Amino acid sequence: MGAQSAAVACGTLALCLALSAATNPGFVVRITQAGLDYAHQHGIAVLEKELTKVKVPDISGDFRIRHVGKVHYELSRLDLRSFHLPYSRISLLPSLGLQVSISNAFASVDGNWRVKLYFIRDHGSFDLRVENVYIKINLKLGKDSSGKPTISTSDCSTHISKVWVHFSGKLGWLYNLFYRAVEQRFRKILESKVCDMVANSVHTELQPYAQTLPVTSKIDDMVGIDYALVAPPAATAQSLDVDLKGEFYSLAHRSAVPFSPLPLALPPDHDHMVYFGVSSYFLNTASFAYHTAGALVFEITDSMIPKDVEFHLTTSTFSAFIPELEKMYPNTPMKLRLSTPSPPFLSITPEGLSLRPVVDIQAYAILSSDHLAPLFLLSLTGNVSAVINVSSGHIVGNLTMGRMKLSLKHSDVGTFQVRTLQSMMNIYTSSILLPNLNERLGQGFPLPLPDRIKLHNTIVRFQQDSLMLGADVHYEPRARS
Repeated sequence: MGAQSAAVACGTLALCLALSAATNPGFVVRITQAGLDYAHQHGIAVLEKELTKVKVPDISGDFRIRHVGKVHYELSRLDLRSFHLPYSRISLLPSLGLQVSISNAFASVDGNWRVKLYFIRDHGSFDLRVENVYIKINLKLGKDSSGKPTISTSDCSTHISKVWVHFSGKLGWLYNLFYRAVEQRFRKILESKVCDMVANSVHTELQPYAQTLPVTSKIDDMVGIDYALVAPPAATAQSLDVDLKGEFYSLAHRSAVPFSPLPLALPPDHDHMVYFGVSSYFLNTASFAYHTAGALVFEITDSMIPKDVEFHLTTSTFSAFIPELEKMYPNTPMKLRLSTPSPPFLSITPEGLSLRPVVDIQAYAILSSDHLAPLFLLSLTGNVSAVINVSSGHIVGNLTMGRMKLSLKHSDVGTFQVRTLQSMMNIYTSSILLPNLNERLGQGFPLPLPDRIKLHNTIVRFQQDSLMLGADVHYEPRARS
């Protein structure tokens, strides 16, 4: 093997290895049979309306009657008045997609007829009823280059068992002679037209709706969420699973996340229509993205302290614990700048969600509007627990602060006992920092939902390294103008 061939082979092998080492999803959506059945109800209602739009072409032809001669007939102005699909079901086709089976459907058609036999001419109207229509539709599921889901018709078949035609007019014996020819041609045309309309309905109705699933969601001015599909939706024997990237990112500068998602498995629950698997990776990329965007910085000034707190954020207050302060900066307003030296990562266990953030607290004396004097730098560590819920299609949270510990990292005002500041810092964090964080978490982060879908009957369950959200769905059609 030459050097160039070897290089190509090595490159191909590297690419194959890279593709085989597929990244685990950070977020999984599972649609159960109950969810598919609900979607199917609305889809069938749309298909019924679409099938009434089938345009049946005029039918004409000649047939020969023994001992009589050739008869020419024409059927025109064919109008498909109704198409009813009373019995249908949707099934999962493992590794393939979905199948919709429709049985005992029926339709009604009317129109005009005209016949010519030598000098005999007649015309009138007719009513046609199609019964025992069976339709089978296979739907192929995929994803496009942007990570949005795609749906297409991979196979469709229609079979019509019965066609009844009633012709108005006086020459009943003549109509019965060409009835068979009309019935066969009409059945063949309608069977073809139904599948054409099914494919068109999937392309113009179902596919555009599937594309309303948000691939990216802007959370605020700093951070967004990537919900792109990492693989085509996978049909199993009991559910349809959709693997999403599930990653927060900084809008200003998107950088690679320095950690990878663990395998994410949902328990075999099927009581709700839809389940969301949320990995610790997904939540921790939020921390990483906000930290990268410089958003995990918070400043506390005296004006932010609640009125029921008796002390102010000034050097006079702190001089009781740090004697040098009053000498160096007597009765001077102060500012605390809180920041995280690294993204605070959380852990998820069956008992719940928790994190141990490390926060740097830099204290300044405010000498003027543009001049700050550094005083001391503290490090705060603590136990924080979180409550997760679902509200209005958003994951919302609430933090509760546990035990905190302070340590001194640097001082510009001499040495002092840090433990004497413990209660004061507890008040600052619990009455100012925590409410601000919880206000933002209360707004939540949007779940990946297609247009006009609302959730109800939600549940939240914790498991190792992930949490599961279950819900039923309600589709809200657009109001008619």
